[in-house]
Amino acid sequence: MDTNRTKKLAEFGQRIWLDNIQRSDLTSGGLKRLIDEDGLSGLTSNPTIFMKAITGGKEYDEQIRTLVEQGKSGTEIYDRLTADDIKEACRIMREVFDRTGGDDGFVSIELDPRIAYDTGKSIDEARRIFSEIGYPNLMVKVPGTPESIPVIRKLISEGFNVNVTLIFSPNQYEEVAMAYIEGLKERAAQDKDLSQVNSVASLFVSRIDAKVDKRIDALAERETGRDVREGIMELRGRAAIEVVKVTYGKFKEIFLGPSFEGLKEKGAKVQRPLWASTGTKDPAYSDVKYVDSLIGPYTVNTLPPATIDAFRDHGVVRSTLEENMDHSAETLEKIEAAGIDMKGIYQGLLDEGVKAFEKSYLDLIAALDKGEQ
Repeated sequence: MDTNRTKKLAEFGQRIWLDNIQRSDLTSGGLKRLIDEDGLSGLTSNPTIFMKAITGGKEYDEQIRTLVEQGKSGTEIYDRLTADDIKEACRIMREVFDRTGGDDGFVSIELDPRIAYDTGKSIDEARRIFSEIGYPNLMVKVPGTPESIPVIRKLISEGFNVNVTLIFSPNQYEEVAMAYIEGLKERAAQDKDLSQVNSVASLFVSRIDAKVDKRIDALAERETGRDVREGIMELRGRAAIEVVKVTYGKFKEIFLGPSFEGLKEKGAKVQRPLWASTGTKDPAYSDVKYVDSLIGPYTVNTLPPATIDAFRDHGVVRSTLEENMDHSAETLEKIEAAGIDMKGIYQGLLDEGVKAFEKSYLDLIAALDKGEQ
């Protein structure tokens, strides 16, 4: 192929972001190569990614020692290390941002996960991060908790770029989308520019299958009837893709229909759906399952390095997102009818996601604090 598979995804309206950050990629030209060779147009990070990067090698040791000698706390060290990496990533991705007229080239950083349920502190923290990083292609990641809906609306109204993360259900997505729109309306009412405000809504995909498949396996194991058992097992590995397709249907209704036209005429951009957690967790599935099946316009897919490598090697590039979309809600109804509480699944995944990021953050802070002793 003249153009590799990842780069060709742009022909179908999809952009690829990297779900990882490592200082070696920033300093060795690795990130720049992904931009040039794979068409990479963004980068996302989170506390778990930073924990692996900082504790997984010696790249940060000298800077950590210097900061310890300066009497910095673990939290201050974390803020300095992550800010330096995010600034450099923004600098490198600025090329894409400028080339696309500010439509892409974004770098995302997570808010302190300890304040995920505190609206006021979240707003203050987001303002601090934007002020410190100082790049127009920065996106702050805000978890899609109920408490964060006012945060999203407020930050958008103030002109900040927002990546809403930890979305697991179509209804949760709809609440997030409406918060974005309300923020735009507030900004428009102040006669402020809408054209420079960007947002993505990050639906975490593979985690849904991982959770639902466990329930399916348990139900099938208890079932004595062969036909019923086989019917249950046929639902395995289908929940996540169908949730994405129902969510994408909501995106089209909200942003590609007449209701958004007024804001669009004032320069507003659609809030793109972003597929996150797209590395395959079950070895029984293709290692590009959550790329091959989710290719469509106005979308972003954020991939870990191994998944980028896999898709470059053997991914299938064609428009797949809207295939059989009319039957997606019906499939989810079948999963519910089999005895799986999808609403409970969604809530459990949201709670677990916030706690997992908080644990990574606190574990890393603790490790950095030990370096002071």
